[in-house]
Amino acid sequence: MEPNNNQKQLQIELKPEASQGSYSNLAIISHSKSEFVIDFATMLPGLQKALVGHRIIMTPEHAKRLLGALQDNLQKYENQFGKIDLGGLTFNLNDFIQNNGAKS
Repeated sequence: MEPNNNQKQLQIELKPEASQGSYSNLAIISHSKSEFVIDFATMLPGLQKALVGHRIIMTPEHAKRLLGALQDNLQKYENQFGKIDLGGLTFNLNDFIQNNGAKS
């Protein structure tokens, strides 16, 4: 099959300062009618506050595309490495909210 010369290739540049990535073990997701906001944070033992390292804001359409991409990649990961066991662990941010919604 010959390549289609009308197809555009997406070029992505990865800046050196972003190439090392950052660690997150907590994502806090909120939304309005027009936007989804995902705060990626790190919660470390012994610390009372989680530090938000990055905030990503996207449209609902892009959030749904992200969900689909994550589902696809998780399925591929589990096919290759085995099922991811969460051990029954669930996390709800409301467990950490006290005093009628005020965060401590």
